[in-house]
Amino acid sequence: MTIVDQLLRHKGHAVFSIAPESSVFDAIRSMADNHLGALIVMEGSRVVGIVSERDYARKVVLQGRSSGDTPVRSIMTSPVISISPDATVHDAMRIMTERRIRHLPVMVGERLEGVVSIGDLVRAVIEAQQAEIETLQAYIHS
Repeated sequence: MTIVDQLLRHKGHAVFSIAPESSVFDAIRSMADNHLGALIVMEGSRVVGIVSERDYARKVVLQGRSSGDTPVRSIMTSPVISISPDATVHDAMRIMTERRIRHLPVMVGERLEGVVSIGDLVRAVIEAQQAEIETLQAYIHS
């Protein structure tokens, strides 16, 4: 069974973040520029929240707020739901499904190791299933 740490080693540990006092406009621009659906909100090296496109849609657009005048702190989700690197991909999928979230920071204590998205997890499951299918086909044909 694939664990989250293996997924991060394959995907990489790069994390895009933003400060809580930054504007929501800057957050949305960063997400668009980097093809992301969420950013980790950091104060120094400490994770204080996560801000997503969903937060923007529900807490800025639908409430008629200005993205340029609204700080990330006022719309971010906090505290952050996270997972440890030794958890399985299935554990991560269960948490995301139960909590209805699409991005999950990977933490060791207070240290951020990376972020996995629902797309990363689905891709890992598909690759594992494909490998199993190929192994079974090879067994059947030999």
